[in-house]
Amino acid sequence: MARLLISNSPSLPGRIIGLIVTAALIVMGLMFSAVLLVVILIAGLIAFSYIWWKTRAVRKQMREHQQAMGGAANDADVFNGKVYEGEIIEGEVISKVVSMEENKR
Repeated sequence: MARLLISNSPSLPGRIIGLIVTAALIVMGLMFSAVLLVVILIAGLIAFSYIWWKTRAVRKQMREHQQAMGGAANDADVFNGKVYEGEIIEGEVISKVVSMEENKR
């Protein structure tokens, strides 16, 4: 019977201290997550800038090539005056791998 009268619940000052500690932990967690987000964004910006800088020559070549072609992708100039005639057959190719033993039979 004496066991029923004893309570394990914290007192009012204990609850207030627990609430303050919990609030402080939440605030610190939000601060660290904001700092982590900024660090990730800066790292992404640096990576993007590095890739953009390293590919500038390739992009320049692509622009020059596109201007040199002058839209010739749709013209016959692309094929050097050759005319291709015939049927286009689309489909799948199924091949069977034959081993050396099967070839001897």
